[in-house]
Amino acid sequence: MRLRSETLLTLIFVLALLIGCKSFEKLTANNATNSNTNAKAGSSTSTSANTESADVEPNEDGTIPSGTGTEKEKPAAGKGNVQGKAFFNEKPAAGVDVKLCKTFNQFFGGCGGETFTAKTDENGEYLIKNVPPGVYEGLTVRVFNTPYYVFATSGIISAAKYEIAADKTYFAPDSHLFKNDLKLVSPKAGSRIAGDGIEVKWEPYTDAAYYKFSIHADTGETEYDFINKRVDDTSYVLDKPLKPGSYRIEVDAFTANDRKLAQSSDDIKFTVK
Repeated sequence: MRLRSETLLTLIFVLALLIGCKSFEKLTANNATNSNTNAKAGSSTSTSANTESADVEPNEDGTIPSGTGTEKEKPAAGKGNVQGKAFFNEKPAAGVDVKLCKTFNQFFGGCGGETFTAKTDENGEYLIKNVPPGVYEGLTVRVFNTPYYVFATSGIISAAKYEIAADKTYFAPDSHLFKNDLKLVSPKAGSRIAGDGIEVKWEPYTDAAYYKFSIHADTGETEYDFINKRVDDTSYVLDKPLKPGSYRIEVDAFTANDRKLAQSSDDIKFTVK
């Protein structure tokens, strides 16, 4: 009986962990470098998007060092300010929500503790004013009105901490946003297709210089030659057959300077019969 209870508790814990991880993937966009991110871009009116940030090496204690810049205004005595910028396709991203969190749990709850918010102006700049000094575990940028966020840094999520000092302005790394509106033409979501000669095709994305697609196996085996496969055109015929099973496909668009512009939806699935 005890063994059954311990097994049940273990299963509950694993299930909760998986649910938490999935929720966190939804909450935070991939904030690794271009080769490991999904994005999609298209019209500027799209409301679905993800983000990516500039490369910044963390300090030994895991905090992200402040950059330099011109203060918009001085913080109140004994407090600190946080200042930064957000861009999409090298242009300022206006109206973006920014949040500074005292704590951040990547599995459950996300942002927690004392929280401060701001919004980017027409120049893509934000200012979080009069923050109590200390180390904060999350500085997240929301893309437009979507559920996606990203830390104002790249690299390992658990290392994204920010030390705010009294009477100083912390200059956060620039955040580069990418949209979620790249249109996949084939395979179509929910389709059942043969495994030979599969053509992956998508609509061209404005200002994209090249694309990367990934096909992940939900059942069967993942063919790793089709993970982050670079394509300079808007289609690619798989040179290997896929085994029967269920698959998920994503396509990313990049600029000539390797900046991610856009990604397709992350829930497009098809079946190989």
